[in-house]
Amino acid sequence: MILCLALMVLVVDNTVLNLAIPSLMRDLDATPADVQWIIDAYILAFAGLLLTAGSLSDRFGRRKILIIGLVLFGLASLLATLATNPEQLIACRALMGVGGALLMPSTLSLLFTVFPPEEQRKAMAGWSTVAMVGVIAGPTVGGVLLEHYWWGSIFLLNVPIAVLAIIGALALIPESRGPARAIDPGGAVLSMVGMTAVVWAIISIPADGLGSAKVLGGLAVGVVALTGFALWEKRSAHPMVPLALFRDRNFSGTSFSIVLLSFTAGGLLLALTQYLQFVLGYSPLKAGLALIPYAASAMLFNGLGATLGKKLADRTLIATGLVVIAAGFGILTQVSTTSGYGLLIIGLLVMGIGGGLAGPAAYTLLMQSVPAEHRGVGSAMNDTVQQTGAALSVAVLGSVLAAAYSSSLPDSVPEVARNSIAETLALGPDFVAAARSAFTDAMSIAMTAGLVGALAGALVAIIALPRRKSDPVPEPELATTSDA
Repeated sequence: MILCLALMVLVVDNTVLNLAIPSLMRDLDATPADVQWIIDAYILAFAGLLLTAGSLSDRFGRRKILIIGLVLFGLASLLATLATNPEQLIACRALMGVGGALLMPSTLSLLFTVFPPEEQRKAMAGWSTVAMVGVIAGPTVGGVLLEHYWWGSIFLLNVPIAVLAIIGALALIPESRGPARAIDPGGAVLSMVGMTAVVWAIISIPADGLGSAKVLGGLAVGVVALTGFALWEKRSAHPMVPLALFRDRNFSGTSFSIVLLSFTAGGLLLALTQYLQFVLGYSPLKAGLALIPYAASAMLFNGLGATLGKKLADRTLIATGLVVIAAGFGILTQVSTTSGYGLLIIGLLVMGIGGGLAGPAAYTLLMQSVPAEHRGVGSAMNDTVQQTGAALSVAVLGSVLAAAYSSSLPDSVPEVARNSIAETLALGPDFVAAARSAFTDAMSIAMTAGLVGALAGALVAIIALPRRKSDPVPEPELATTSDA
């Protein structure tokens, strides 16, 4: 429960921010560039520090790093409510990213330390369920807060959750750590530079294009730094990330599958929230409530997936789940301006079933393939591949959606209003029908891209993962204590 609270504070924060963008632009005089930095400052700090944070938790104690992360996240959230200009809020968001990077790997590594192997699948299902609840609860709670309070209330919400998680961690969670070993500063610097550059390039694709100097330069820096990181780790006496993990088919194959699983989900809500609000005319609060059946479906089948995982091979569950997700995308390709909510929710219910089957199996298989002394880094790797898949999804599906929308509009729409449906609708009622029709056409194309990604993930699972059903014998923790 305590680990789920720590996860909840991150998920809710990440999903609620988009709702506050109009308020931020109005009350803080934030420009679109400021808003982008408010979002990206968190992402860059979080992604860049994940591997280093996981290594630190193995070295100094997973509960200790979890608590430090919660303190930083809660403090940064409180400071964010006091921001009077975009620059201050950007700095607070970066600090929240640091806190998130510290606490996120610890939640999963502690989960696999606290629970015995026979209970890990159920625990993983619960962890995944909380993540899904947060995805839906964030916009719903955020919509209520923004209707009645000022924009800072969405950050203030994080503070009591963080405080409760800190108290619970101190009272209930035992400390655990890997064997004492030297810190790897060279690996830390190279991983931070490499991951930050790659994520920077990915999130720049929608605005600047794949062939832009910013994107290509970021990718070049990232590839060079991560190549240097791999070479450094190979020669280091005390590597931050044991590269031998990637020779394990369970680890490497599952990592790739998780990238594609995250790819199927990352850009989905980007399109659906716009469809619900701009095409169907829902308020932000009603749009959040409309997605609850999706969360309920995923929650129900998370539990079923955990139960089936004791009988079926993880490869079977992962591949089956991704095929079901592809079927859900197939249904969503048929959504139109007149199909309404019914067809949309049928597609989402099917996708929830697929995610519930594939998610717990994938995350459990990856973590069980990591030696106990490296669970912090293993959890960070899991978080990293999820973030990479989600960022790719937003970049690729977002770019496909934007390009298809612009090309689907009639020539009568001015160039300045072709970038988004919000801009087109602002032209007045004469353009409403064209905007909604073009958006549903574009969404169908984006959903087709998601379908291809899901099928590719299923193929990877079938080819890369072993056939056999295997639950490895747990390795004993070298240090588990009740002290901080």
